[in-house]
Amino acid sequence: MQSLSTRMPIHARRLGQVTAIIALLGASSLAVADAERLEADLRALFAGGGTLSLGEVSGAMLRSRLTAEDIVYETDEGERLLIDRYIVSGDYDAPDEVTLEGLRVEDSLTELSLVNIERIVLGEPSHAVFPFHIDQPPEEIYLGSLAMDTIELELASELAEKIFAETPLEEAGQGRMTINHVRGEAISPDAVGMFEMEGVAATVDDFDELGSGSFTLDSLRLEGLAGLDTYGEETLASLVMRDFAVEASEMVGSFALLDLDGDFEDGKGGVRLEGLHLDLARMIELVPPEDRAALRMASNVLTDGSGQLNLDATLLGNWQEKSGHTVLVSDSQIHLHDALQLLLDINLPVQLPQGMTPAEAMADPEWLETATLLGGDIRLNLGDQGLFSRLAVLGATMEGISEAQYIEQARTQAQGFGMMFGPEVQALLLGLVELLDGSAKELDLRVTLPAESSMVSLMGDPLGAPEKLKVKVETK
Repeated sequence: MQSLSTRMPIHARRLGQVTAIIALLGASSLAVADAERLEADLRALFAGGGTLSLGEVSGAMLRSRLTAEDIVYETDEGERLLIDRYIVSGDYDAPDEVTLEGLRVEDSLTELSLVNIERIVLGEPSHAVFPFHIDQPPEEIYLGSLAMDTIELELASELAEKIFAETPLEEAGQGRMTINHVRGEAISPDAVGMFEMEGVAATVDDFDELGSGSFTLDSLRLEGLAGLDTYGEETLASLVMRDFAVEASEMVGSFALLDLDGDFEDGKGGVRLEGLHLDLARMIELVPPEDRAALRMASNVLTDGSGQLNLDATLLGNWQEKSGHTVLVSDSQIHLHDALQLLLDINLPVQLPQGMTPAEAMADPEWLETATLLGGDIRLNLGDQGLFSRLAVLGATMEGISEAQYIEQARTQAQGFGMMFGPEVQALLLGLVELLDGSAKELDLRVTLPAESSMVSLMGDPLGAPEKLKVKVETK
């Protein structure tokens, strides 16, 4: 059997060869043109001062890929930027990816490494070379995704100051940070769809009010960050931090989880803090000797002498639409281990101001000032787990009297305040005294609000508020 090539007419074979050559020549010319554009854009990007040198800039004809190698830019201030490879994949005007390999920033005078990033991948970027030196409308700067691996930052560098602007690390002084991975989605100047960091560790000279020290963070993830282009209008749908630990001159502690849900559009939101641990014993040793006595006294009361404070907290809220009004519900609790547990339940039917949605009300701490209360009830439950008995011992010691005398004195004062402010206040204060003397382990306070009232009127007349409220106090 003859092969297809031998059976094909000679003129047809020649036509196919010519077509292939023309296609290759066309692709080659396009690759060369795009390579020239890449080189021109890179030179324009660094045209604001300093010196730039480029290695080979080439294009792959069949793989739609452009590569610029050995980029070195030295600023007039003495910083040197080096990029081993800058790769543009896909259509130059609408790239699929832009990859930077081996990015480093050095101090050319001291040879100190300021920034090291093994690899950066920009997914579906708006530009093959971002024109950060040119004013661009925000809608023209965009990243579909971001991936960065193996990052090292010198926190005293100008770049780090820009990255951590308006954060506790903005003026961290000398220090170094490493990050294993960074991921992001839908990133623009005014919003971030998702941003995540994993494997963060740092040592700093000045960590805001915590002083010098070190910290580690397993992961941080935020979603729905918007309003970045307008100061004071920033909003955040959610933030999750896992396994954070700090050891600084002002604090030694950690927590397992911080989960902030700031998106109330789904009818709920709030914050959870799990496994907060503060090593008060070590923190006391870090402060000046003259300040240790008062701190040690507070530590003994809160931790029963262990010096280890452990706390879990959940502050949640949600809303439900009813006929003609909205019901706002809060289910919150704070557990200070070996000290106390506090539970707060709120069931509040309200008439919101005209035009205000329940989601806006939940996100605005001042919404109650303009809302109409339609009754509702609030329950506060306080469970003693050793704190009140230690408070009684401390109070007696500080006043130089016996514990029994101190408790009797507190009871007399509670009765006196009750005569001044009413039976509701007296019942609450006497309930606290029962926790002090150990005759009760739990205090339950229930408050029923009047219908057709406002929080402003209640807060404006705090002494008269008990007469307008239905208050019930029980101890167990």
